[in-house]
Amino acid sequence: MRAVRFYSKRDIRVEDVAPPSDNPGPDEVLVAPTVCGICGTDLHEYIAGPIVTPIEPNVLTGATLPQILGHEFSARVVKTGDRVSHVKPGDLVSIQPLMAPADDYYARRGLLHLSEKLGVIGLSHAWGGMAEMAMLPAANVVPVPAGLTDVQAALIEPAAVAVYAVDRGRVQAGSTVLVSGAGPIGALTLLAARAAGASTLFVSEPNPNRLRKAQEIVPGVIPIDPRSQNLVEIVRAHTEGGIGVDTALECVGHEGSLNACVEAVRRQGVVVQAGLHVRSASVNPMLWALKDISIEATWCYPVHVWPRIASMIAAGIFPVERVVTSQIDASDVVEGGFEALLDPAGQHLKILVKA
Repeated sequence: MRAVRFYSKRDIRVEDVAPPSDNPGPDEVLVAPTVCGICGTDLHEYIAGPIVTPIEPNVLTGATLPQILGHEFSARVVKTGDRVSHVKPGDLVSIQPLMAPADDYYARRGLLHLSEKLGVIGLSHAWGGMAEMAMLPAANVVPVPAGLTDVQAALIEPAAVAVYAVDRGRVQAGSTVLVSGAGPIGALTLLAARAAGASTLFVSEPNPNRLRKAQEIVPGVIPIDPRSQNLVEIVRAHTEGGIGVDTALECVGHEGSLNACVEAVRRQGVVVQAGLHVRSASVNPMLWALKDISIEATWCYPVHVWPRIASMIAAGIFPVERVVTSQIDASDVVEGGFEALLDPAGQHLKILVKA
């Protein structure tokens, strides 16, 4: 079968590999991936990896390089193990990619995403979404409501990152919210904040193409180019009493972006660090104290949010499909996918790959 495999920095190959067994174990599900998103984590692996893809066999899964990529995907069920009853052949499913030992300290407390032995389908597991077939643990195969498309089901994973950030930011009906960064997670965070009831939304983004796209995705959002405009002045001009936003969500992973969020949030507001920093940042904790703000950080998401997000999409209040800017064949995954997303002046947000 055809699969997209990561070997090392700038080395991704589309290869013919042996398919998984057509005999699932009692608690396994054989699936045929439909579409799979390219994630920022995949990009980090491509330009600087291996980072989380395992050079030595993963302690949980035993997987090692080369790695079949893809952890944001939907699939059709092909065959189920004897003890699997929640899905059946033909079902459209969304893949929740995080795995941890059942007896793990955090997993026992419903915090599987915090496990120190975390494994991820498509990053540190034998199988991933950029392949024609995959054998997965049944617990990671989640049914979706009738009517959801394969694109919507694939986007539940990145949407979970956005929803978790919004939850940690305590966004509610009537909130004023700044999202710093209009990449795919930033765009999904804008949609999640609107779904949570935010009445005034700001987005800060230096790429004019992404800033324009954000306005198309979430009508009514107030756009800010931080290179040519004063972010804090604009935020204060559009908030009651000029106090700043209730919540600022950092979706870039950049020191300047984080500090801008701190400056833009009101006293006793909330700043959420959702973007992943690749280096240490210089911050001003005295300003945090003077403003009496809360600083929250997020890692992945609680895995139990899948049905909640699927129901939000099905209800029409969370139109995640709006962030998709291209669907490509796996044969074009490097130039049409990874390289296109790395173009600093690029127009793409989320690119989906068909294996």
